[in-house]
Amino acid sequence: MTLLLFNKPYGVLSQFTDRSMPEARATLSDYVDQPGVYPAGRLDRDSEGLLLLTDDGRLQARIADPKFKLPKTYLVQVEGEPDDEALARLRSGVTLKDGPTRPAEVQRVADPALWPRDPPIRYRASVPDCWLSLTIREGRNRQVRRMTAAVGHPTLRLVRWQVGEWTLGDLPPGQFRRA
Repeated sequence: MTLLLFNKPYGVLSQFTDRSMPEARATLSDYVDQPGVYPAGRLDRDSEGLLLLTDDGRLQARIADPKFKLPKTYLVQVEGEPDDEALARLRSGVTLKDGPTRPAEVQRVADPALWPRDPPIRYRASVPDCWLSLTIREGRNRQVRRMTAAVGHPTLRLVRWQVGEWTLGDLPPGQFRRA
């Protein structure tokens, strides 16, 4: 069995090919040269961080399928500074267009001093920002972004830091290692 931890850069698709036209976008094949592995779950093109790749179908299903409730932890830079009420709403679950979310674990964290993002996020001198550590146990489309927006704090940068027992650690963007 092969399990790879990959630090997916911003702008890279979580798939090995891009069928869009007229120009292809960056994909996993631009970074990962291991045949027979496939992503276990997905990470949006405009999100960064830990993406697990495996050749084991059962493991892939256990990681990706929401019924297993595998925790996924994100470092989230949000616009504004969420107050205790906004954090409490995230902790109890928020209602999105596709229904209520499960409760999240969330806390404010110090600036995590990550690698620079290319392109950088937009900074506005008149609007502060804040970093959160947010853990969910489901995986709806753009869920973390929709949750923070629902409590009035849109996501500026989203980095998946941990999935279950696997963590990004000091793995540089665009690099992978065996678990």
